[in-house]
Amino acid sequence: MTAFFGQWLPYEWAWFLSTIIGILLIALPLMLGVAMIIYADRKIWAAMALRRGPNVVGPFGLLQSFADGLKVFLQETIIPSAANKGIFLIAPIVTFTVALMAWAVIPFNSGAILADINVGLLYVLAISSLGVYGTIMAGWASNSKYPFFSAMRASAQMISYEVSIGFILICVVLWAGTFNMNDIVKAQQAHVWIVNGFFINPLLFPMWVMFLISGMAETQRAPFDLTEAESELVAGYQTEYSSMAFALYWLGEYANVLLMCALNATLFFGGWLPPLDIPVLYYVPGFVWLLLKILFFFFVFSWVKATVPRYRYDQLMRLGWKVFLPVSLGFVVVVSGYLMFTRYGA
Repeated sequence: MTAFFGQWLPYEWAWFLSTIIGILLIALPLMLGVAMIIYADRKIWAAMALRRGPNVVGPFGLLQSFADGLKVFLQETIIPSAANKGIFLIAPIVTFTVALMAWAVIPFNSGAILADINVGLLYVLAISSLGVYGTIMAGWASNSKYPFFSAMRASAQMISYEVSIGFILICVVLWAGTFNMNDIVKAQQAHVWIVNGFFINPLLFPMWVMFLISGMAETQRAPFDLTEAESELVAGYQTEYSSMAFALYWLGEYANVLLMCALNATLFFGGWLPPLDIPVLYYVPGFVWLLLKILFFFFVFSWVKATVPRYRYDQLMRLGWKVFLPVSLGFVVVVSGYLMFTRYGA
């Protein structure tokens, strides 16, 4: 795209214009997708509970999310008198912005990536870890005990599972031999016979299962939604928020869920590659395969939320620190040892 605009503009302006267009091509469909998956989430929960779900606003209730968005947009933004107003307003912006930034290195097709950097996976890990700041800022700036308690629990939960996610990603990097997201997808082509994806690998399949569960904990989805345990915390760290400030947290949460679904698809299920390494399947555009995989994982997230009861906090921490951390660390040793003896002939 930079070369295209470079025919009429200086290189700096051509690069700037192409970057802005690339950001909009990702951000605008993503925000529209967030609105629609909120609708899909509610319909899946309703179907599993033998209810109807949204079905009034628009055909089949498709416009319900937009009606909810209009409602919160028209509401008054109420700031508690004792709150730190600056940090109180910046916190939801941080959460929503960080949720969008990680999409810069997600490959939608071969070469169709906004920032094809060599440390793409490291960038994702760094950006996702910044999400805890929006939570901490909201709880502290609200100057209320309920949001503060929830923010402490949420930050502890997110940090706990980021540790195991880091070791899981090390296993993927070791096997792929690169941090580049596009090259990680290419490394999964025909990984075992004609199957595209690391999930079929006996050494990486347990890592995918742990990554899926850790992703649910990282995004505070059920059964790990302890930051919004109504019996103890009223409504979580966003208790004092209203109007668009609250909506930004809602949108950021679902953008993070979509990001985790995209990472599951990209790191373990072949990303934009078709499920099988069969030539006829490559006629389908790569972004279509990626979208189908993201929708599949989102269905799994909704399925779990509709059927699995909430963990206790001690169970949550025990799973993260006493199960996932030692197991993921052990698999780093096993995977690296296996590669040393087979790939490098040590």
